[in-house]
Amino acid sequence: MVDLREPLSELVRMPRTFTTGKHFVAPGAIRLYDDTLRDGEQMPGVAFSPEQKLELAILLSDIGVHVMDVAFPIVGDSDRRSLQLCVAAQREGKIRADVEILAMCRSSRGDIDCVVETLKTIGAPPDAVSVLVLSTLSDLHMKYKIGQVLLKLEGRKQEEWLDLPVDFFRKANIRMITGAVSYARERGFSRVEFAAEDASRSNLDYDLEWARACVAAGGTRMCFSDTCGVITPEAVDHYFPPLVGALAGAQLTAHFHNDFGIGAYNTVRALSHGATHAGVCANGIGERAGNASLHQVVMILKELYGVELPGFRYDRLVELRKAVEHHSGIAVQVNEPIIGEGVFSHESGIHTAGIVIHPAIYQFIREGVVGGTQRFVFGKHTGTAAVEHVLRGHADALKAGGVEITDELVKRLTAEVKELREERLRTGTHERFIDEYYRNYRALGITEDELLQLALKGSPKS
Repeated sequence: MVDLREPLSELVRMPRTFTTGKHFVAPGAIRLYDDTLRDGEQMPGVAFSPEQKLELAILLSDIGVHVMDVAFPIVGDSDRRSLQLCVAAQREGKIRADVEILAMCRSSRGDIDCVVETLKTIGAPPDAVSVLVLSTLSDLHMKYKIGQVLLKLEGRKQEEWLDLPVDFFRKANIRMITGAVSYARERGFSRVEFAAEDASRSNLDYDLEWARACVAAGGTRMCFSDTCGVITPEAVDHYFPPLVGALAGAQLTAHFHNDFGIGAYNTVRALSHGATHAGVCANGIGERAGNASLHQVVMILKELYGVELPGFRYDRLVELRKAVEHHSGIAVQVNEPIIGEGVFSHESGIHTAGIVIHPAIYQFIREGVVGGTQRFVFGKHTGTAAVEHVLRGHADALKAGGVEITDELVKRLTAEVKELREERLRTGTHERFIDEYYRNYRALGITEDELLQLALKGSPKS
């Protein structure tokens, strides 16, 4: 590698040149709100055992996240056990004391009571965790998804459902969520998050009314959910500044899905408007196209905006990737930004020649920052520069074996690796790899055919 005689910042325009002047809260006030263990687990086919959740929670704590949504206790014993294990681990010092452990609830007294009882079983008070109470903000969700629930709570007949105006459901929705928030405070939770599904397709004036009512009822943080992954940067600009103002000091979470591949960028944009919490998942797992990726959010902040999070272990991001892959059964694509197995690999002769001179010529993120490894891959596009670079890196071993590095050797090996790669292409090996990958993926969950077989197995005729 050549030592640069001039500072790199004088040789190229750095990304931060164009991103200054944004209104982020102080770096130490930005909170990484990790949803890997609850919302991430909702990715079809993914299931973590309580023990696996605990292992990942400890790793996430060590890496530096600030909030962990670990369970939805009302859904079953596994989630209740997961919550208990994480709370116990925090009391034992295995999870940082300043990590906020969170449990999800619907806007239901039964769900809130379930969290209380789950904690009581291990001798923990309600305030050992935070609770999130879930509602919605779009008129579509209010009338057609939870409309019948709202009718029941309001004491109205189910036959009225479709004929009632949207305004009825808006008012009933506020009564439901504020009642749940107040009840959670009564049960002893001092940290109560009020979450809005489908907020990115809602009416802003109603959002502000809803948010103020939740704060008045005792809510401490709002979760703005882009449930369908459709929010645009312009929509972030529309919703977030007014909400930050309306919350009057209460915190605000940006919880974005990634259906159009811009979940991480939109999350950073929300933070630039004063949102305090970045909703993320390790490896970007989650429903459909997943959630905003932890690795993308933290590295966009650090490298493109100059916002470095105090205490965060960027150098363990690849380690986290591997742990989540191992427990979820879902491998990230090899060219996944920042953490993919192949993103620091180089084959093209033009690129490898530049990398040999100085990595900054073709690689902005240095692999060591995230715990990755730079590699040269030899094949169809290999140039002599990479071959010679690797040979000279092993010059002593080659010399011991009686091999002298010459131009002729470099040219011969370059030609041979190209020929070998073409031979492997003709074998069709990669096709078998792909077929096996998708077979394994489909086997993670229970298929429709398996469900039918289970039904037939239990029938009287079987």
